[in-house]
Amino acid sequence: MLLTLIVCFFAGMGAGLGTGFAGMSAAAVISPMLITFLHMDPYLAVGIALASDVLASAASAYTYGKNKNLDIRGGLVMMAAVLVFTMVGSWAASLMPSQTMDGFSLFMTLFLGLKFIVLPVTTTKEKRAGLSPLVSTLQSLGCGVVIGFICGFVGAGGGLMMLLILTSVLGYELKTAVGTSVFIMTFTALTGAVSHFAIGGAPDALALALCMLFTLVWALIAARFANRASPVVLNRATGAVLTVLGVIMIVVHYL
Repeated sequence: MLLTLIVCFFAGMGAGLGTGFAGMSAAAVISPMLITFLHMDPYLAVGIALASDVLASAASAYTYGKNKNLDIRGGLVMMAAVLVFTMVGSWAASLMPSQTMDGFSLFMTLFLGLKFIVLPVTTTKEKRAGLSPLVSTLQSLGCGVVIGFICGFVGAGGGLMMLLILTSVLGYELKTAVGTSVFIMTFTALTGAVSHFAIGGAPDALALALCMLFTLVWALIAARFANRASPVVLNRATGAVLTVLGVIMIVVHYL
């Protein structure tokens, strides 16, 4: 029980910071730690991570929305596509060997962290207003299909890919991109968690409760800091958090 508490605390802390700062899926941190240190089945570990995402993402989205850094309307098309293909991805994951499910997000986390440090997001809300509505809708639909499938398949990468797409393709500034990302992730995580538990069975109740609690607490802390920070500070903080998490999880996973 003590080992479970320690593992879930640090997993929740890393996942919460990643969610609050960058809309990162909790599975990028929680899944590898549960698999490595608690020898949990990868499919159920992803389910616990997605369940931990639900409250953490919802609380983060509320914080970003309260600070006017959330574009609900712009994210609806993407969310619809993501929701449908999260279920498709979750079903596909149940047919694959466990070894294929637990490595993708580690390198995605590191890559995106370095990206925010080397190439920070400089887009402003005014620039976003100049995009064509039709082009933006089609981009959101196509990107949502890809992101949803990946989110459901590996339980990770969805939030990070969403952040990358929102900033690099759809032209969102960083705070609004994170706010919109965690808003969408609230529903994709819920869909993915329900799908995983319906297919794979009930998870470890203690690990689930602890991961949800610690992820929520640290996500709230990170989201409040992020909304008060300047774009320069937020880019560096987000990049630093993702880079450190990526390096740590790669070391933990492969050593």
